[in-house]
Amino acid sequence: MSSTNELEQFNGFSVGDDLPQLLEKVDQSMIDAYADASGDVNPLHVDPEFAKTTIFGGTIAHGLLTLAFVSRVLSAWNWQGWAYGGELDIVFLGPVRPGDTVRVCAKIDAIEQREDSVYARCSLACYCGEKAVVKGTVISKI
Repeated sequence: MSSTNELEQFNGFSVGDDLPQLLEKVDQSMIDAYADASGDVNPLHVDPEFAKTTIFGGTIAHGLLTLAFVSRVLSAWNWQGWAYGGELDIVFLGPVRPGDTVRVCAKIDAIEQREDSVYARCSLACYCGEKAVVKGTVISKI
């Protein structure tokens, strides 16, 4: 087990810093494009008539589409640390629907010196309006 030491700041990163937010409006054409690119053509995402018959009452975005917004935030903040040493632990709390604007926000909760490097641990949330649709923790080398 590796030991950790808590730091208040490191290399320009500080505990309490907010990561840049992202606002992204989702529409059906974006969902359809993601379905085409990923090959995930589940009718819940791409067939409005079918989706009306489900508990969601309409189409919803792919969870991984929402996580793509998260990755954009993390890449804009610290692309190299995220790409080469990132971890993500999230839960999906609700659907993202066409017409929703997803707001991604995160904050540095801790900076940890580990045996191999220094990492930032961040709390993360995605909201549609005031409703959280994704929450979790991100760890990234810094």
